[in-house]
Amino acid sequence: MTRGQKRRSQLATLTLDLPSAPLDHSLALHHAPAPRVVALVPAHDEQRAIPEALASLHGQTMALHRIVVVADNCTDDTAVVARRHGAEVVETTGNRDRKAGALNQALDLLLPTLSDDDLVLVTDADSMLVPGFVETAERRLRTDHTVGAVGGVFHGEAGAGLVGALQRNEYTRYAREISRRADRASVLTGTATVFRVGVLREVARARGDRLPGPAGHVYDPGALTEDNEITLAVRTLGRRTVSPAGCGVLTEIMPTWGDLWHQRLRWQRGALENLRGYGLTAVTAPYLARQVGMYLGIIAVALFLLATTLFATAGLLGPPAGIWVGVTAVFVVERVWTVRARGWRGIALALPMVIEFGYDLFQQAVFLRAAADAVRGRRATWHHLQPQEA
Repeated sequence: MTRGQKRRSQLATLTLDLPSAPLDHSLALHHAPAPRVVALVPAHDEQRAIPEALASLHGQTMALHRIVVVADNCTDDTAVVARRHGAEVVETTGNRDRKAGALNQALDLLLPTLSDDDLVLVTDADSMLVPGFVETAERRLRTDHTVGAVGGVFHGEAGAGLVGALQRNEYTRYAREISRRADRASVLTGTATVFRVGVLREVARARGDRLPGPAGHVYDPGALTEDNEITLAVRTLGRRTVSPAGCGVLTEIMPTWGDLWHQRLRWQRGALENLRGYGLTAVTAPYLARQVGMYLGIIAVALFLLATTLFATAGLLGPPAGIWVGVTAVFVVERVWTVRARGWRGIALALPMVIEFGYDLFQQAVFLRAAADAVRGRRATWHHLQPQEA
């Protein structure tokens, strides 16, 4: 089975596993015609992955008005392959601002052709959307006008051995966390998000005043994590951000520990820089509190490891006893229960605890490095996976 076949099979399984609310078709009788939905697919050297991404867009239960691939500084046949698979192509000119710059160039051309009630779907070239993604997002935006954007709930593709399995468990827990928060999304994932056109225009008008970044740009070209930054922008303007369970996305995972390190370092460094750019506000306060809690947690883990080492050196370390047996059991049950959706593979990885604890230590090392780099003013970089042959 080829990689593409595996991804399509996994997407089909994901589609079956996602809950979906029954559609109330009577709503259409009392509302304006459905808005136009335009998909923007930023792509840098993605000739390998772009056919599957476009196939998932063509397969949506709600038809898209246009599918536009934004070929950004490509050195391969991304543009040719995209056209062959039924997409329009916009090639960037002199873009040095990575994904944010590519999207800004495309949106400058696109937004004047759309009304405020239309929708823009921004989705990565290495991601595949479940068939009902756009319909679910459109229904949520049509029935809840407090929502400014609908993000996807991402799941990791198969493969990459242990490092891939750990990422899939992590993504499964994140999806469960969103569901428990009544679909409230802390971050509009860059893998796939649907925006109201009117909200994108509000963001562009507020840049340089209420929002960081150059005036007139939808995306801040200086942001390392454009998805996190655009979330703060939308919420600062008073709009809600959600990720319904029906908006599932299958996305690429980092295949090596080195790639994962670079990805998470960019994510965390970008999050810290975004918070510094926005300052302390009612919107950023919960994000800042989570960052403080996370770094305090790292200190707690370090003290735990130190105490464990000292007890072991003194010969006082033994198996849990008394109340600590119950405490340990609670931790084990929580780790297993939160990944049960992944089946026996996810459970088997979570059950020993020590493997995932090592993964947590890896991520904590990333967070510490990001904070140290930010304090030292070290320049952050963008890491892009090298294209592979199919």
